[in-house]
Amino acid sequence: MATIYDVAKAAGVSPKTVSRVLNDDAPVGRTTREAVQDAISRLGYVPSNAARVMRSNRSGLIGLITGAISNTPEAGDPKGLPELYIVQGVQEIFAEEAKTLMISDTGGRSDRVPALVSTFRQHRVEGLIYVADYHRQTRFEVRPGGPPVVLANCYDTIGTPSVLPDDRSCQRSLVARLIEAGHRRIGYLTLGNYMDATGLRIEGYRDAHADAGLSVDPDLILEAYREDHTPMTSALNRLLELPEPPSVICCGNDEMAMRLYGLLRTRGVEVPEEISVAGFDNYRAIAETLFPPLTTVELPYRELGRRAARRLLGIIAKDPPGTDDPVRIPGPVVWRSSVTAR
Repeated sequence: MATIYDVAKAAGVSPKTVSRVLNDDAPVGRTTREAVQDAISRLGYVPSNAARVMRSNRSGLIGLITGAISNTPEAGDPKGLPELYIVQGVQEIFAEEAKTLMISDTGGRSDRVPALVSTFRQHRVEGLIYVADYHRQTRFEVRPGGPPVVLANCYDTIGTPSVLPDDRSCQRSLVARLIEAGHRRIGYLTLGNYMDATGLRIEGYRDAHADAGLSVDPDLILEAYREDHTPMTSALNRLLELPEPPSVICCGNDEMAMRLYGLLRTRGVEVPEEISVAGFDNYRAIAETLFPPLTTVELPYRELGRRAARRLLGIIAKDPPGTDDPVRIPGPVVWRSSVTAR
């Protein structure tokens, strides 16, 4: 493997001159520069990144820990594909900044995270992003003296910078649109109550009713997510048996909405003529292919990834924070024909 001394000898210059050409940190004559570049090309010389890191304390490397590669969502999985989309948003920003993103997958094992962090530190990454599979609290360990960390789609109890989807705002916007369309009895089949997002979305549901001066009927809000789907069947039965059934039913995610279409049709209930349906996530493989296409709200996962990357870049550059934690990213309502006006 060629060294800087081989390049200097081939170009007839000193190693210091080769270093100046490589780092562009001092003036070098055009003829000399061309001779050095020609020698580099002929010898196939590759500069030592380790040496550059020691000189500048900047490796240009960013570490990212995720489970997006190994985690393949199953049907009914409440997580959809957030990790993959978040990683894409992160990559987009670091590519623009000429940073190299090093991705390590947990393989679904949280106990591997400390070892991955240690490996990244050995490679002198400038910062780390940890991407969770769904909105939740995490115990990611941030060590003193280590690279700065930003959490994406998760948060901790010690104030590590974090970026989260604004579940409350998203649900509030969706229900507000349903109310604008004339719906007053709005059913809500939620994800599991153990999920942070569920509580926040119920708050958003209540916010939209309060904004419109409407009371909330607690009988319209039912937990309905389980892998065997039986809670959805019983929850739907309870909604339809109410003295005044809902005119629209919101679901905790688009997969649940897809199942709801089938359950309603087995009962002879037409969507949206008799009951409208709304989802959550804007999982387009479902929302755009259902008939009728599904009204839903988009969780902006790519934007979440972009914002996490920008936050980390700001921390690395020692910019003023300019924001409180966590940063919450809202998403738009995507109106399709599964909801009809009343």
